Amino acid sequence: MKTSGNTILITGGGSGIGEALAHRFHDAGNTVIVAGRRLEALEAACAGRANMHAMTLDVESADGVEDFAARLLAAHPALNVLINNAGILRYEPLDTRRDLTDAEATVTTNLLGPIRLIDALIEHLVATPDAAIVNVTSGLAFVPLVSAPTYNATKAAMHSYTVSLRAVLDGRVEVIELAPPAVQTELTPGQSQRPGYQPLDDFADEVMALFGEAPTPQEILVERVKPLRNAEREGQFDEVLAHLTAMATAHAG
Repeated sequence: MKTSGNTILITGGGSGIGEALAHRFHDAGNTVIVAGRRLEALEAACAGRANMHAMTLDVESADGVEDFAARLLAAHPALNVLINNAGILRYEPLDTRRDLTDAEATVTTNLLGPIRLIDALIEHLVATPDAAIVNVTSGLAFVPLVSAPTYNATKAAMHSYTVSLRAVLDGRVEVIELAPPAVQTELTPGQSQRPGYQPLDDFADEVMALFGEAPTPQEILVERVKPLRNAEREGQFDEVLAHLTAMATAHAG
């Protein structure tokens, strides 16, 4: 994937990882569109930056995604890169009956949302030079955090979907997976200040260095996520799972 001269859409671009990457891609000489539900946050992310644009998007609505795609391509016909970054994480108990609203919202936002947006834009991207799709998954796609089971499942599903997409689009659209570790953002309350999580700026800098490699890796993996990504192949899955579970229990306490 080329790192400059693109027109890039980043979902969830008003905060956290999405905003950090939007700023770095913009600094590298790209036109960047940030999309999400909160227009105020998106506009704040774009403040003072020419060729950076905010557009509202509600991925929970299939019709809303179709409408967004039509508006997007009308305003930015040069679009050639889609970064599916929007996501939510909700903690869920599995040992008692519960309201499944959080689980359903997580599936819709983290899995159906990217699938719908890819579908809405795929014919445009296939016909566009230097096209790329970047799906942001998680280290938890490979070793789950048991207190966030639906989140883990959606990210594992997006990993599998990305593998299929890459095979189908080979030679036409570059397909990249970005799997973050635990990063200091507000994905969950207080996470931006949580010790042991990777500082957001450090993460974004490392990610951009990896995007700058030639050829671009199929999987963008910072050093901190590799113990999760490689746990099963290295025979460390049970150990890493126990470590994650102990950390989560200690945090909850």
